Amino acid sequence: MIKVKRATSKEELLAAFDIREKVFVQEQQVPRDAEYDAHDATAKHYLAIYGGVPCGAARWRKTDAGVKLERFAVLPEFRNKSIGGKVLKLVLEDVQAAQPGQKIYLHAQLPAVNFYKRHGFAEEGDMFTECDIRHYKMVYKG
Repeated sequence: MIKVKRATSKEELLAAFDIREKVFVQEQQVPRDAEYDAHDATAKHYLAIYGGVPCGAARWRKTDAGVKLERFAVLPEFRNKSIGGKVLKLVLEDVQAAQPGQKIYLHAQLPAVNFYKRHGFAEEGDMFTECDIRHYKMVYKG
């Protein structure tokens, strides 16, 4: 029922960007110019499909600090169906295959911290704010 894949075609990328638009820009009121950035051109993107409907997205990219996981989003009507966990699992598998031994980290929105803890991440440092949303840096411990 849930299919997660690397978004490589133009159609898949547009579907992932549409999900991010709905979740971050419309639902969470993140400024559009903060949501879309220069890293979109080089990041590895993912798309989740549930019952034939695109419903989740994510990306990862290499940084000076390791590998940063970003832009995890699931449309509201598809939440609590294990989609986020399946996206995170594939992203982690791909990152570990492509960048073995690299530190993996992310900036988790406060409501998502426990989700990431359940998947092997731990908080690092103090809470901070990005785009008026509270976050914690979290590092993958495996």
